[in-house]
Amino acid sequence: MASVITETVPQQSRRQPLPPVVRGLIWATIGFLVVNVLMSYVLDPLAGHPFITNSSVVLGWFAAVVGWMLGVGAWEEIVLPSFGIVDRSVVTGTGWRQYFAMSLNHKVVGIQYLVASTGGFFIAGLAAMLMRLELMSPTMWLFPYPGQYLTTVGIHGTIMMFSVGTVALVGGLGNYLIPQMIGSNSSAFPKVSSISVWLVPVGILTVAFSPLLGQWTTGWRGYEPLAQNDANGILFYYLGVFALTMSSFMVSLNLTATVLFKRTKGMTWNRIPMFAWGMLVVSLLNIIWLPEIQMTFVLGLLDRLVPLPFFTAVGSNLTYLELFWLFGHPEVYIVVLPALALWMEIMPVMVRKPLFAREWGVIGVIFVMLLSGFVWAHHMFTNMTYAEELPFSFFTEMISIPTGLAYMVVIGTIWRSNFKLTVPSLLILMSMFNFLIGGMTGVFNADPVVDLQLHDTFWVVGHFHFTIIGGMVFTWLAAMYYWLPKFSGRTYNPKLGVLGAIWIFIGFDGAFSLMFLVGMEGMNRWVPVYPSYLQPLNIAISIFAFILGVGFLFNLLHIWWAMKSGPKVEANPWKSKSLEWMTESNPLTENFPVAPVVIGGTYDYDVDGVAAIIPDPVS
Repeated sequence: MASVITETVPQQSRRQPLPPVVRGLIWATIGFLVVNVLMSYVLDPLAGHPFITNSSVVLGWFAAVVGWMLGVGAWEEIVLPSFGIVDRSVVTGTGWRQYFAMSLNHKVVGIQYLVASTGGFFIAGLAAMLMRLELMSPTMWLFPYPGQYLTTVGIHGTIMMFSVGTVALVGGLGNYLIPQMIGSNSSAFPKVSSISVWLVPVGILTVAFSPLLGQWTTGWRGYEPLAQNDANGILFYYLGVFALTMSSFMVSLNLTATVLFKRTKGMTWNRIPMFAWGMLVVSLLNIIWLPEIQMTFVLGLLDRLVPLPFFTAVGSNLTYLELFWLFGHPEVYIVVLPALALWMEIMPVMVRKPLFAREWGVIGVIFVMLLSGFVWAHHMFTNMTYAEELPFSFFTEMISIPTGLAYMVVIGTIWRSNFKLTVPSLLILMSMFNFLIGGMTGVFNADPVVDLQLHDTFWVVGHFHFTIIGGMVFTWLAAMYYWLPKFSGRTYNPKLGVLGAIWIFIGFDGAFSLMFLVGMEGMNRWVPVYPSYLQPLNIAISIFAFILGVGFLFNLLHIWWAMKSGPKVEANPWKSKSLEWMTESNPLTENFPVAPVVIGGTYDYDVDGVAAIIPDPVS
């Protein structure tokens, strides 16, 4: 009888909800419309005219973000558990579906960050292609108005800096690898990163759709009081960047706590991997400087809504520049420091040799962090007195010393080694070459006398891209090829990998090295017209830029193919001693069945044995 009763008891129905991304879009739309209607028809004294106002679109955007976050999973993963409610009626996504919902798995979050950053990279890249099409002619022909060209420049720079440069290595590789590298099964605050990653598509799409509200001519820097002359598109610049910087701030809090408090037994400070050191230092930079720039953007937004006279002629028209670049140059090292750490992380594996002068590498990244806040005003030499220029010129030159320590460590590691030329090592060598060009050309910008001639020319564009794209993006690709077996259990095609590396190297160096020439000829950036005698050089730059764009697409397709159909490899094909290679390829649940114990250095390739052991589980 008991068995009959058991069989007749109805089981709890489990419902299959809307896909989280679809539900998030629906809830975001509802949130925006409700708040916008409330502002436009109820609270606005000019009810319903117009339907979208400055205030309504800003508040509606915040409501849309809340709806989006709840829809993609915050309702089940964050809100309900906060009240002790667990909704077991919802089917949790598995397989590829887990990447389209909020997740507490740090590896899933890392992949989500990488995919979002890659999407932002190609959106910004498309904008760059449009810019180069326009500049193939000395007169305007693609864009009817200069404001449209400048808006495209702003979209390109904003998305590239705030969703790629400051996000891909920190949010993507940092989330995926750091817990494994230090012997942990999770990050310190998994819910923080599970929320923060979904702010990235919000920020990217907000900036990308900013022209719907009108043109903005300030570029990626949002200069005030210039922005006061722009249409309402500048509102979405402020809001989009606020979302992206908030995502970076949140993930930096999580990574800092993870490195400080989640290290396994034996993972002492002198054994922490260099990439973990890089993530710790850059996370501290984010925690220090991101609130400052967010405050600046909030003031700019309020100046538009209230308005406030803080950045206008009534206040101080240079204050915004000072506040922006106070963050703006530390941001360069927020982008570059993870790349320097990756050089020192990957190269010892490639050469099968201990990392040379490891302590000096750690000292280098720390002192870059400490000095990064003392160099910002070299962006404003044209607005400063001679007495103010000297200290900033001095510290700009000085910061090259700790940066050079990374070169010393890598070159010392390669010296007299059994160097193995692979796609990751080739890309790192290319990155080191490009970043060296960026540093050498930056010396001229650090000299006030020379900078007065080169300021706001394409020389600065070339220098900037050799530093950021040449230093960071090439290293990002190297890391993707290096950890590809960890992501998928498969590897790349060596010939296609080398082809892709050479392809983008030719396109990149061809395009941006020529910018030094047009810059010395006096061609101004931000201006879509130029003297006709510079047209041949600009056509050459555009052709190389198109080659570069197609080359990046080739590498993306190659990596995607390798993850799906590439040759299968063993769990540790590089024979690395780092802890992340002790886990299975693409571990879906936990990294380690039992917390590992570190018994040696992860760069001790001159001695036999492993760097860590995994004890037998206690029965």
